[in-house]
Amino acid sequence: MRRAAGLLTRGSLPAAFPGLQPSGVVAEERLPLQRRDRPGLAPEFPHRSPVCGGNLASLFVPGVAIAVDLDGVLADTRPLWDAWLEDASRRARVELEVPEDREAAAAVLDEALGDWRPLLARFAADRAPVWIRPRAETNSALRRLSAAGARIGVFSDAPRELVEIALAHAGAARQAEVVGTLAEVRAALGEQVVLVRSREQLAELPLR
Repeated sequence: MRRAAGLLTRGSLPAAFPGLQPSGVVAEERLPLQRRDRPGLAPEFPHRSPVCGGNLASLFVPGVAIAVDLDGVLADTRPLWDAWLEDASRRARVELEVPEDREAAAAVLDEALGDWRPLLARFAADRAPVWIRPRAETNSALRRLSAAGARIGVFSDAPRELVEIALAHAGAARQAEVVGTLAEVRAALGEQVVLVRSREQLAELPLR
């Protein structure tokens, strides 16, 4: 049976992978879907960016909500995903033709492979260091923004298992308050969340 991807919150990533050292996080108890002091806002919002022209710097105020693209800013998970698909196809001796969108691909994999998520998790945990390493400047920017009062969410269309491992190896798990699809992050942090899709955009966000 397919396991729902769900929304991740701060504290859930080190609990899922306590042995991953690059992030420097310590395993702790998994929280419910949303932090108790910040209940969810709405079920889902349209996929539209609140940044329409203008400068990201002009939008920053303490407490602003920022949605960071995992693959564009922190860790490109596509090479690891593609390598796993090739490996899974070879081991299962089936031809896997999946959509580019990984949320849609999950349904295809459910039909073709059954319980494929543990297989992905094991493969990613073993191979992640080959493709994913911490970026000092990026992580430093996230820490400064978090210390300045920003609420940081991380979004991706990748399966939850891959996202958890990527964040841990990228060393960015501690700064992520919520992790999920873009819709889930917007539902948790608010419709007016500032969308950050590149490291250059992240660097433009001032602290004051």
